[in-house]
Amino acid sequence: MHRCSFSPERLGVMPLRATLAAFALAGAALPALALPSFAEVKASYRSSDTVVLDRRGEPLQRVRTDPKVRKLDWVLLAQVSPALRQALLLSEDKRFYEHSGVDWSAVGAAAWGNLWNTRTRGASTVTMQLAGLLDDELATPSGGRSLAAKVGQAGAAYRLERSWSKDQILEAYLNLVAFRGEVVGIGALAATLFKKMPSGLDADESAIAAALIRAPNAKPAAVAQRACSVLAAQGRASECEALGTYGRQVLASRELLVQGEQLAPHLARRLVDSTASHGATLRTTLDLAVQRMARDTLRQHLAELRDRHVEDGAVIVVDNASGDVLAWVGSSGSLSQAADVDGVVAPRQAGSTLKPFLYAAAIESRWLTAASLIDDSPVGLATAAGLYLPENYDHRFKGEVSLRTALASSLNVPAVRTLVQVTPERFAQRLGAVGLRLKHNGDYYGYSLALGSAEVTLATLANAYRTLANGGAFTPLRTQPGDPSPKARQVMDAGASFIVSDILADREARVPTFGLDNALSPRYWAAVKTGTSKDMRDNWCVGYSQRYTVGVWVGNASGAPMWNVSGVTGAAPVWRAVMDGLQRQSAPANGRGLQPSAPPELRARHVRFDPAVEPPRDEWFLPGTEQTSVTRASASGHADTRIASPIDRSTVALDPDIPPQAQRLRIAAVAGTPSTWSWRLDGKRIGAATTLQWAPWPGPHRLELVDPFGVVRETANFEVRGAQVGPAARVGVTATAAIVPLGVTAASSDPHPPGPGAAVRDQRRAY
Repeated sequence: MHRCSFSPERLGVMPLRATLAAFALAGAALPALALPSFAEVKASYRSSDTVVLDRRGEPLQRVRTDPKVRKLDWVLLAQVSPALRQALLLSEDKRFYEHSGVDWSAVGAAAWGNLWNTRTRGASTVTMQLAGLLDDELATPSGGRSLAAKVGQAGAAYRLERSWSKDQILEAYLNLVAFRGEVVGIGALAATLFKKMPSGLDADESAIAAALIRAPNAKPAAVAQRACSVLAAQGRASECEALGTYGRQVLASRELLVQGEQLAPHLARRLVDSTASHGATLRTTLDLAVQRMARDTLRQHLAELRDRHVEDGAVIVVDNASGDVLAWVGSSGSLSQAADVDGVVAPRQAGSTLKPFLYAAAIESRWLTAASLIDDSPVGLATAAGLYLPENYDHRFKGEVSLRTALASSLNVPAVRTLVQVTPERFAQRLGAVGLRLKHNGDYYGYSLALGSAEVTLATLANAYRTLANGGAFTPLRTQPGDPSPKARQVMDAGASFIVSDILADREARVPTFGLDNALSPRYWAAVKTGTSKDMRDNWCVGYSQRYTVGVWVGNASGAPMWNVSGVTGAAPVWRAVMDGLQRQSAPANGRGLQPSAPPELRARHVRFDPAVEPPRDEWFLPGTEQTSVTRASASGHADTRIASPIDRSTVALDPDIPPQAQRLRIAAVAGTPSTWSWRLDGKRIGAATTLQWAPWPGPHRLELVDPFGVVRETANFEVRGAQVGPAARVGVTATAAIVPLGVTAASSDPHPPGPGAAVRDQRRAY
């Protein structure tokens, strides 16, 4: 029996091929609508990310800036695995390296399949598909292309093949083709689905990638079936069995593989948002090595504090001369439950970190010198909201101390007495001059401003300390090399700035509070100050060497208090480790690390104290304020009384936020009170006239100091206000209500006072 052989050619497909070829050649000959060159396509390619670079051009961070598509950096053909190239050509264009833009054998097969109503692969080559990616008018619509559109695409393919190499065509195609959903390009596909670089894709992964080109949004089963046919064409059909399960897993993945170290997410996002930079590179002033060192140091120390309920922190490093930010670490990253919160710019209570600017203002105005004696003893200051009674962190008073000791040891009462002279409003203006612009005027905060009741950011606080380091000259921080460098403004007296810096670097003056062995005493010259805000919510440590300023904040982004962590144990070790690292980098050059030179106008004098409350020493003075002998202050600033605490006619605020067992009101007599005297509270004896810690209850109370003969020598009437309690407790029994911690008496339980002169409830900010 004679067998009849059928072929496309015998059914008249050859004339169709010739006709299409003629149209294609005619389309290829059309001038004007020239396709771009390979170099132009590559130059115009934009990633969906902006790459943020350090000052030397090293990549620091990637930030997604195009929400419509997911594209990564351009991938060279040499960076694509051979397995993927093979799978792609088997799936899309088997004779890619043989044809000149149009595969006529595939055209004939497609025509034959259409004649018999059979589904076939189609005749579009990789080059034709690339033409559609380069020109929207040549792109394949959802309903398919018309004959004229096919001819136009074929003509464009011919033109591409005449001006581009095969490798250029394949490279551009792999970078521009859409794979699935928003994912465009082999770089994004490999990173999203397989968590790999394109060079690492194996045969199974490459088969899935090739299958997605044909049907980007197909169901996993259909993708696996198509991928299996690609494997079968390579003689690997035995691997198809596991491909279905694996395909479902990878197609469900949407998390992008992070390319390289992501070192500066907070500053990167801040700069990208402010510059509206999209799909490009953005250079910063950051130093990659310093950024990495600061980040790793913060995480290491915070990991050691986890058992003290500490999880967040921030670090900023600034070059003193230029104002360039060299490190910007906004959070502890994976250690934090709020890693996206930028601790460098989050406003928080400043604690004792504002004291240097207060004393600088007093020195500059020539009201005080570094040798002036200030009384560190109980004081009550009348405010609109009640009596303000500051205490030191350790609840002890040092008596008369010099300004140098008061600042270096961060004593609270001397700072408040100094603010009385400076005034809160004048102090607020000084803070604004160094970049610490407060939300309210000085009178709103009242005397609590001396102890840091106002909120500041780590960035502005560090730059304020940099102003001290630069002799009172202020310029803003710079985060990009192209930022303007405005002329420095002299906002503080250079001599006063130097004296304060000298005090902050004096480890001996720091001994009364911190001792000799602490993180604030490096072997090189550095001026540094710590601070702790209300209820142990914020730790600060900010300081500077000749070249760098380093600021550190430690706490919780939620505002939750830490457990038994002060500035010297929380933020200070981080500051010291970062400063040590910077010093190792810069110490060999120019003698960095040595003490800066004093301004020529300052006067040095040898000072003695009478009585000898402090040892003799050399001290710095502004012209006209020189002293060689300092005598005891003539007035202590408080009334002559036997009862040191509580103050007569004071009001004690109950605080329901503090555990009752931790609340006591300090009852104390001044030094020299005979030990044979006793305390009587509301008519009942409660003990000898020593310092007592009493658990109070609401209501008016009368405290009496009684001698052995029953004579009342001193009386203090005070009132306890606050939370409701049950039946009145007996004297000496802890009540269910709470008051401010351990003898701190205040006029308000509101951490943000509602009006002028209001006090804050917790003034323990010495560290």
